Amino acid sequence: MLDNLPRGTITIEEIEMGMTRHLNKVVTDRDIEMFAEVSTDRNPVHLDDAYAQDTIFEGRIAHGMLTAGLISAVIGEQLPGHGTVYMGQTLKFLAPVRPGDMVRAEVEVIGIDHAKRRVQLDCRCLVNGKKVLIGEATVLAPSGKFD
Repeated sequence: MLDNLPRGTITIEEIEMGMTRHLNKVVTDRDIEMFAEVSTDRNPVHLDDAYAQDTIFEGRIAHGMLTAGLISAVIGEQLPGHGTVYMGQTLKFLAPVRPGDMVRAEVEVIGIDHAKRRVQLDCRCLVNGKKVLIGEATVLAPSGKFD
């Protein structure tokens, strides 16, 4: 492995089918407010209790892309880790994430193309064991070889 790759980075040479990584995070009101500020998505279903009560969700929910960002965190920090380049991502939102929910974001290696350094990842987020988001990502993994 190259000396300049961060500790914990898994190179294309080390990645194996079925390998998994995850993180757990409680989504807070502050997270939702900060995401609204950064993204400029100020939909009141995320920020206004009174408005959100009258929606199909019957209360405020986190931005879907905030939840999806947790998948990005697992990919960019753990599997493969630093130096990974996102090439594509599909997402399907199955249920809302609410302030205070503990989200478990998981990725699993389902395909490897060593020659192109591409990795296919099954992605999912769960709240209380229930899937709230599913999808697949294609990433370019870092290499530990000199080319």
